[in-house]
Amino acid sequence: MRKLVLFSIFLAMVVIVLGAYTRLTDAGLGCPDWPGCYGHLSFSDTTKHIETAQQAFPDRPFEEHKAWNEMIHRYFASGLGFVILIIFLNSLFKKSFNKPVKLPFFLVCLVCFQGALGMWTVTLNLLPIVVMGHLLGGFTVLSCLFLLYLRLTPYRIPGGDHRMRRFGRYSTIGILILTAQIALGGWTSANYAALACTELPVCEGAWYENLDIAGAFSIPHAENYEFGAHPYHERMTMHIMHRVGALITFLYLCWLGARLYAAASSRLIKNLSVLLILVLGLQVILGVSNVVFSLPVLVAVLHNAVAACLMLVLISINYTLYRKT
Repeated sequence: MRKLVLFSIFLAMVVIVLGAYTRLTDAGLGCPDWPGCYGHLSFSDTTKHIETAQQAFPDRPFEEHKAWNEMIHRYFASGLGFVILIIFLNSLFKKSFNKPVKLPFFLVCLVCFQGALGMWTVTLNLLPIVVMGHLLGGFTVLSCLFLLYLRLTPYRIPGGDHRMRRFGRYSTIGILILTAQIALGGWTSANYAALACTELPVCEGAWYENLDIAGAFSIPHAENYEFGAHPYHERMTMHIMHRVGALITFLYLCWLGARLYAAASSRLIKNLSVLLILVLGLQVILGVSNVVFSLPVLVAVLHNAVAACLMLVLISINYTLYRKT
């Protein structure tokens, strides 16, 4: 079961990467219906009947590369859901003293809700709150799978280190801060505001005169939210808030990593602290590169993937600090 969970973690990371790629290539509505594509469950059937498909959806001209991006993402997401169901059934019917059951059950419920969010993403025409929720749902699935893997792994440090448990609350705060920052990034991306500011360190012009926080976190009425529905000053505000969140996240996680490294006697915690700083530094470089190079798809996708890795490092630290000895 541990190997199956490890495979599901890899699959969840692939789904997150494919989801980011689908969003960044403007393929979120590459298939305007759900769960199929232009009325066909199989994408090959859609390509064979392109004229019929376009007649069924005259407002959405068929773009094969976007439809492929969307359907590949759905295929992998469906595969992940199937693997999670197998994990739950395995934990349910092959019970043992130390095999968790509640977490696999929660994962099944979570992946079902994630599927519903995927459907609403299409049927509600990329409603930003749904798109952001879908992103956070993917990160939550990945995090819970990783936690399940840790629980299934013999995870003990010889001798223990009880005095380090006081840092557990700090790592929990770090997870909450990072989650908020991922949500800000998701909101910025869902509203097509990633290129609202093209200069560093903040934004071009008299940006402070155009801040509109209330408007930036509102949802304007629109028939379709593809390519965004907010005016420029609201998108600029989203982008700036994401940068402010990035600065807070960077400072706090740097502090946490340095404190943990200085206080820990365990080599594992020291190594995790170093890894936290390294992954954090890579994430900052990718974030800056998104602005400098005008959001290249590869860099933007890596920005999502490294954010997921950063979350897994924090979960490892948190689990280690709160471990049972």
